Amino acid sequence: MTENKIIQITTDDDITTVSFTVTSLTAEHGLENIERQIIEIIEDQKPQNLIIDFAGVKFFSSQMLGILINVKQKFPSHTGQIVISSINPMLYRVFKITNLDKIFTFYPNAKAAAESLKKSQAS
Repeated sequence: MTENKIIQITTDDDITTVSFTVTSLTAEHGLENIERQIIEIIEDQKPQNLIIDFAGVKFFSSQMLGILINVKQKFPSHTGQIVISSINPMLYRVFKITNLDKIFTFYPNAKAAAESLKKSQAS
């Protein structure tokens, strides 16, 4: 497990989960650093599946949407999926307004996401 002040990364079997330790993700929290770390995980560890868990996050700047799109583009689709879990309903509205709800799959929490990803791997 790798940790810093903003993100926490855990790996369980073929699933890597990125979660956040703050309630607000803005430029002051070093979003460029967060993006770099997630892309490094994808390039170095080559996870089969990636969960971005927003449990506890109540706000993020629009820059976070761009980061998610960049991360999705870097993630090789032939290996597995990148999904989002525990998104606050107000933040989910931003995904719907921008039509990003059509390119990401959402789960109510990281456990439900992991269970679904494990089932899809088994089939």
